Amino acid sequence: MPRKSKRTPLRQPDEDSRRTRRRIARRGENREAETETEAEAKMAAAAPPRPPRRGRGKDTGEEPERLQKALARTGLASRRQIEAWVEEGRILVNDQPAGPGQKIGSGDRVKLNGRLVPLRFGARPPRVLLYHKPEGEIVSRHDPEGRPTVFERLPILRRGRWLAIGRLDFNTSGLLLFTDDGGLANRLMHPRYELEREYAVRLLGELSGEQIQSLTTGIVLKDGIARFNTLRPEGGEGVNRWYRVTLSEGRNREVRRMFEAAGLTVSRLMRVRYGPVELPPRLKRGMWMEMPAAEACALAGLPPPKEEKHDRDRGRAPKLRRTIRR
Repeated sequence: MPRKSKRTPLRQPDEDSRRTRRRIARRGENREAETETEAEAKMAAAAPPRPPRRGRGKDTGEEPERLQKALARTGLASRRQIEAWVEEGRILVNDQPAGPGQKIGSGDRVKLNGRLVPLRFGARPPRVLLYHKPEGEIVSRHDPEGRPTVFERLPILRRGRWLAIGRLDFNTSGLLLFTDDGGLANRLMHPRYELEREYAVRLLGELSGEQIQSLTTGIVLKDGIARFNTLRPEGGEGVNRWYRVTLSEGRNREVRRMFEAAGLTVSRLMRVRYGPVELPPRLKRGMWMEMPAAEACALAGLPPPKEEKHDRDRGRAPKLRRTIRR
């Protein structure tokens, strides 16, 4: 029997024309895309090359500043110490030895002893702690004699380190300030700013008028003449007499040496004020509290920080904290 041939059904003319039009349209779109890509490539080739980034940081448009100032602000060390490190070749900027007076920006990579230093630029509020130092602690990070240090009482910083603003000797108590900002520490300690310190002093004996005059006009010490800005009696019982004194410098054991030069012995010494910061009555010995950010900015001469969501606690007294010695 003859095979039956299979007939392929004829496509409708309308369907064929539609498929043809779609193929033509797709070809046109591909040609246009290729043309646009070629045009973009030509424009990119004609454009001037972008300047390479310095390091990995982002350029925020901040003015460059001196290397020692930027590093001191991180709490790494004092400006004088950083200058010494530069001279010793221990600091690198973008893998090159730093030079005296060198300026850096937010895009620069700074290393100390081969380790990258996290820098911060712009007005960032410094942190300030108020600590009521008791007798029997030294203001040093390490002591060869193994005596307790004030730094063992402080909270741990995630970046940088605490810098003591001024010192108090082993047997002196009272207000001691700490900050994580080297610039602020320099501002509060440098002699040219002449920040006034106030002390409560207990003496074995009473001062005479002649002794008060010599202490306020100038008394000779081994390292030069020293004098109190003010000296006023605060009463006392028996042989113990209390006085309040102020002076605008912080030489080693200066208050004790001045009274010794006048012929009297200090039996107790407490600092109650440093510049505009007073020792809060509720801050007991061995306790610390953090200064509010707005007050810390005012102390550093910076504008107040922007309000944040946690500012709802504003107006409340700062928390008092007691840290167990590490």
